[in-house]
Order: sequence, then C-alpha cells, then structure tokens
Amino acid sequence: MSQILISAAHKSSGKTTITIGLCAALRQRGLDVQPFKKGPDYIDPMWLGRAAGKNCHNLDFYTMQREEICNTLAWFGQSADINIIEGNKGLYDGLDLDGSNSNAALAKLVGAPVVLVLDARGMTRGIAPLILGYQAFDPDINIAGVILNQLGGSRHESKLRAVIENYTDVTVLGAVARHPDMEILERHLGLIPSNEEGAAEQHIRSIGNAIERQVDLDRLMELAACSPLPAVPVASPFAIKPLDLPLRIGIARDEAFGFYYPADLDAMTQAGAELVFIDTLRDAELPPLDGLFIGGGFPESCMEKLQANLSLREAIRRAIEAGLPVYAECGGLMYLSRSLTWNDRRCEMVGAVPGDTIMHTRPQGRGYVRLRETDNPLWPAGSDDENEIAAHEFHYSGLENLEPPANWEYNVLRGTGIDGKHDGYRLHNLLACYTHQRSTSKNRWTERFLHFIQTCKTRHN
Repeated sequence: MSQILISAAHKSSGKTTITIGLCAALRQRGLDVQPFKKGPDYIDPMWLGRAAGKNCHNLDFYTMQREEICNTLAWFGQSADINIIEGNKGLYDGLDLDGSNSNAALAKLVGAPVVLVLDARGMTRGIAPLILGYQAFDPDINIAGVILNQLGGSRHESKLRAVIENYTDVTVLGAVARHPDMEILERHLGLIPSNEEGAAEQHIRSIGNAIERQVDLDRLMELAACSPLPAVPVASPFAIKPLDLPLRIGIARDEAFGFYYPADLDAMTQAGAELVFIDTLRDAELPPLDGLFIGGGFPESCMEKLQANLSLREAIRRAIEAGLPVYAECGGLMYLSRSLTWNDRRCEMVGAVPGDTIMHTRPQGRGYVRLRETDNPLWPAGSDDENEIAAHEFHYSGLENLEPPANWEYNVLRGTGIDGKHDGYRLHNLLACYTHQRSTSKNRWTERFLHFIQTCKTRHN
C-alpha cells in the first residue's frame, strides 16, 4: 500500500505523459498499479486508467471533504502494489493564497512523497535554485526525487545531473529525452481522450517502454514504499442508499461521450441499477430503459455521425417527451439541443432542448462552479447541507435561440452555466446542465437521480 505523488514546477511540464509512462512501465513489470488524479478531470484519468489497467479516481479539494479524499485513496488503493497520484498544475499552485488546495496540500494530507517533473529545456545551472526554492518554500513537503524531462541529449543530461548532485540532496530518478513518441496530441479541452484514440494501447506501450529505459523504477518503488496509505475506511466512501426495485439505466458511451466518474457509475451498480451502455453513433434504437445518463465528451468531433443516426435521435426525443428520466451533462446537453454548429458546419441533433449549440474559439465557461437549487428541484437534495452544489464546468460551446424553461433547476452562484445565471434545463423529466457533477458526501446526485427514477417507475406502474 505504497504511494507517490507526481507533480511539476508548472503546468505543461509533461507530468501527465510521464505519469502515464510510469503506470504502463510498472504494470508491464506485473505490478498492481492504482492511479489517481488531483482535480476535476476526465481526460487524463482515461489515459492513466488505460495505462494502469484499472479505473483512475479523482481527488479534489473543491468537491470533496478532506476525510473523503483520504478514504477514497485508501479504499481504492488498499490492494495495489503502488498508488500513483498525478497532480494538476504546479506543486504549489491552487485557488487559495494559502495553498490549501494545492498539490503540496494533497501530498501533506495523505502523507505522500513528491516526485517533481522538471521541464529542463534551456536549463543547466539554473535548475539548482529552482529545486532548492521548491524545497525551502514548504519544508514539510518531502520532495523525494526529480525526473528531468524534455532533455536535448546526453551532454545536457550530464550537466544537469552534475549540477543537481553538487548543489542539492535530491535524487534524480530519471532523465527523459525529447521524442515524438512521448507526445499525445492535444485539442481545445486538453489531451485527446483515450477512448477516442484508435492506437491508444500501442501509444501507451511506447511511452511505458521509454520510461522503463529512462527512469529508475526500482528507486521510485523504494521511495513510495516509505509512505503507507491513510487508514482504510470500513465501507466505500461512495456508497449510496440501495434501490427498492431493479432499474435499467442507459449510459451513452462511445467516441462522442465518455466523461464519467467511475465511482459514480460503480455507486449506481452497487445500489442495484443495471447499467446499459449505448452507442449514440451506431445503435439504431433505445433498449428498454428506466432512465438515461448522457455525460460529457466531444459531440462536435462526431457531429456528422450523430446527425446521421436519425433513428436514435428520434427515439431519444420521443422517450423524453414520454417522460423518461434523463440527465445530461455538457456534451450531453449539446447533443439534446436542436443543432450543433462548429467551423461553419451545422448538424441536426436530438431537438429535445429548444436551443442551438454554437462552438466558439474560446471557453464560454471553465473552472469550478457553485450552484444552488431553485425552489422546486426535479430531484431535490436530501438536506439543506446539500442545497449548494460544488462542481465544475469546461465548455467552448454556448446555447443560442434558447426558449427558457418553465423552471430552472439551479441558480449559478459561481461559474457560467447555461446563461450566466442559471443551469439545469428542465423539460418533463429531463435535466440538462453544462455543469459536471460528482457524487460526494455533500452532493449525492447519483442517489437522488436513481431514487427519482424509481419514483417515476413506481408511479408509472
């Protein structure tokens, strides 16, 4: 039950690629690797999970309580040979001036040693004060080693190693050279999702081989073994109230839609729901369902295929009009609108939400959000403590020509939502948001959604 946190001096240092490679290389050695990602991310966890061969789980100060973070790490990591946590941004970066939600704060909370990935392009002697400064800034953070990245060659590596050995006491765990095989193509929301990359497995294997050659994995394992996990909780931190009757819940999962928190889906299954995965590009009809969840993704990259599948679009629209409980987030909301326009191309979508989605060149909403339920929520919170929802959004699209609903689900206290003031478009039993929610101790949305579906099914029967 060892652990290590991979961070960097600043974002875009290559730590995600390095972490993917570490997961793949250690897995190739036959080890059980459990990955985690700090922050509210979907794309990096897809790659990390594929590299490790098991779901990656998020650790996020904004949406989770500190005890919940520790419990999540311990619960999913208790049987692993090594737990690898990838940070976000730089080691000391974060929302608050005091750094209370930084990577360093996470390392301190869970007791994990830190490996710093340093983009060494253009650096020689200057790398020493950088490392010394990061050590001195918070002496309680154990910077156990560094991995030098983007090296120009053997001479560059030799100079950096000599400088670090002469001026610091930090272990150089690896030196990774610049190489096209280490790159993952990017697009406007970050790394291309692994569920969309046809050669993902081969690419991950190539990155893992490069890390195997250039990083001292044995020493990394030794450093991780010095730091056990927090105490394991007696029950899953994501458990929700069991259902009274079985439910079939459709989950849209394909090249267009893939943004789901694994623990949220697991919670639904554990509560008694059967998850039925739906391919919005190829399935002609909806199977028998009690409810439907369409998560985020990149519908704009598949808009012609989504438009071409007319029979499924019409089936979803008819199901919503007939009262099927449906929850859609971001990409799901875009899909349910009348049309989607991107790069001067316009495609017809489901048409359940009376508005048109327009893709822009700049983000229309990004970062953490805080929502408050309106007076008559579709699936209300269980207590006043859950009335305000901490979540996140990241969308380049906006809705135009939108007919306002009779009732919005949420008022936006922080963030953008659909119109800057509201989020949660309601129609019949449909709730569609730009916000991405995560089921936590203060926002048990999976429980509320499932029990709303159960109520609808009982009423219908």
